[in-house]
Amino acid sequence: MYKYFFLILFIQPIKLSASDFGTTGLIDIPSARMLDDGALSLTYSNQKIANISNITYQLTPWLQTTFRYTIFNPDNKDRNSSDIDGLNDRSYAAKIIILNEDKYRPSIAIGAKDILGTGVWGSEYIVASKKINNFDFTLGMGWGRLSEDNSIKNPLININKSMSNRYSSERPVGGRFGGESRHKSFFRGEKVGIFGGLEYAIPGADINLLIEYNSDSYLREIEFGTITKSSPLSYGVEWKDFYGFDLRLTHQQGNQFGFAFSTLIDTKTIHPKRIIDPFYSSYDGYKLSAAPKSLNLDIWYDRLLFDFESSGLFLRSAKLLPKKRQAIIEFSNFQFNLTADAISQALNLAQIHIPSNINNITLVLNENGYIAANIDYRRSNLDNNFMRNKFNLIEITAPGKISNPSNITKILTPNTNVKFDLAARFQLFDPDLPFKHQLYLKIDTSTSISQNWSLSGSFAINIDNNFDLTRAGSSALEPVRTDINQYLVKGSSGIESLYFERYSSLNNEIYYRLYAGILEQMYSGIGIEFLYYPFMSRFAFGSTIYKVRKRGFERDFEMLDYETTSGFVSIFYASPFYNFDIAIHHGKYLAGDKGRTIEIRRTFDNGFSVGAFVTNTDVSAAEYGEGSFDKGLYFKIPFETFSLRHTKSSFSTVLRSIQRDGGQKLDDYTGRLWHDLRNVRYDSLNNNKDRMLPR
Repeated sequence: MYKYFFLILFIQPIKLSASDFGTTGLIDIPSARMLDDGALSLTYSNQKIANISNITYQLTPWLQTTFRYTIFNPDNKDRNSSDIDGLNDRSYAAKIIILNEDKYRPSIAIGAKDILGTGVWGSEYIVASKKINNFDFTLGMGWGRLSEDNSIKNPLININKSMSNRYSSERPVGGRFGGESRHKSFFRGEKVGIFGGLEYAIPGADINLLIEYNSDSYLREIEFGTITKSSPLSYGVEWKDFYGFDLRLTHQQGNQFGFAFSTLIDTKTIHPKRIIDPFYSSYDGYKLSAAPKSLNLDIWYDRLLFDFESSGLFLRSAKLLPKKRQAIIEFSNFQFNLTADAISQALNLAQIHIPSNINNITLVLNENGYIAANIDYRRSNLDNNFMRNKFNLIEITAPGKISNPSNITKILTPNTNVKFDLAARFQLFDPDLPFKHQLYLKIDTSTSISQNWSLSGSFAINIDNNFDLTRAGSSALEPVRTDINQYLVKGSSGIESLYFERYSSLNNEIYYRLYAGILEQMYSGIGIEFLYYPFMSRFAFGSTIYKVRKRGFERDFEMLDYETTSGFVSIFYASPFYNFDIAIHHGKYLAGDKGRTIEIRRTFDNGFSVGAFVTNTDVSAAEYGEGSFDKGLYFKIPFETFSLRHTKSSFSTVLRSIQRDGGQKLDDYTGRLWHDLRNVRYDSLNNNKDRMLPR
């Protein structure tokens, strides 16, 4: 797994309480508490038994999810010995709130600590939490590892006697090759354990005291000799909001000291702060505005063109219909992360420059060459906010081009932009070295050849690199992804991409893009993607086909022998619940295996997106190898959240627990049109309709 970083995050801290396992809780035990909706928590804990890194996301107000990476027995130098606990384990956890706290009742949650894989942390629980003044009490009942101490008979046996049998040949733990679901063993076992604890907030100080009784007696770690005994009691002290972090010092299991720190990003800033950089308008004349002499500032279109460009917008064409007292303006948004802000700014400027007898303004949204929607605005002089909201001044209508525009902006071609960035890529969770990296200079070029054709390229110049080739690939499939390190070592400096691309549409419902060239680090080829998206529909349908050939490891123009054709048909659904987007792709993958990928993403109005995907193909777990099937997490972080200016730039990455060859595709070339058009889809625009009004 690898990813690119272009930004150091300046994190706005939020009050949180994360356990060593990432989920909200005390020290090791979970509580029934939830983070705020959309909160992303990063937690690291260090103790003698294990070092644990966690990414926890509050996916909805009632669902909390965690991805966890555990390095067991981290202080032992001989971890590779079969007699020593040298496991590096990846696991997923989930917790659901089933009852919210009120004045008299506690909050109650149900969860699983290890959903997939080896099940080394395998346990499930029901837990309740109640706050009384400065005390927060937690009491729970656990299965699996949480039933090793202070146990009673499993009450579910009274309902079904088979619930006493947790493990059997019919209920393997994570499968032979790991990565498979453990759901058949959930809440099973002869006994359950009782755990609990409390957290006390010292008045007037950002310090909390914690004590817990843990029903996990760590029998596995005792058998490996990591610890000799375990006490159920642990206690600690936590400093809240210490320079943006929560810090915790603990004494755990009666035999070790530990520490942990965590921080949190609020991804649900629904309406980013509007930032308008001041500039001299074309109304201020050539000298102050620095408008080029090629523009005639006596003409409204030329004045509007200059002010649009100064705002990060591009005016493409326009037409006045005097009899209808209407102006139609086609423009593109190059700067605003939230499309509603771009529309608001466009309407502000249009009202200034178009003739005063024009009462109706229609904006034609052109997104990357696609006509996505029209915005009809009824011009009004009303300043009262109540009256502005009372009248329907904004209407989102079906996309339509301007017929015979009276004004057209000529684009000089070819036009080339070059950008330099310091960038880094990381490979996490490698069995030999969990954190590999490369720092490099990234040179991006983009050349507009015509209105719809462009040539894009990226070149990397290595600065520092610790990737290696010590671990040979062991795939039973063609190594379509597992030899990525060959490219990162032998081609540490080289061509990242260099390809021609065309964006266009057949009509107002069918969009497509063509591409040919060096498409990514490992593959060159040619392909086409279609998207059928009827206006206002929550469903869309897509198809992708590409023929690619594997590149040489030095990342120059050399090609290897392996080539393949991949293709997918896709269905997309824009859910009205929490802005979830769901996609299903069915087709043939790079290694020749066939199957389907299911992905779900939640996107906030500020552009932050998080999601997960799973891929199952006709490749068996034995052929696939460790992990059993492909799965991972997706993140998109908009730079505007951390910038003092509007920008559409963002950082995207995919986190996989382990990289294998089954279920692999060119990720940026399947379903991309659907996600690229998300900001200008009807459902997204309608969510921010009031923000479109000119200020």
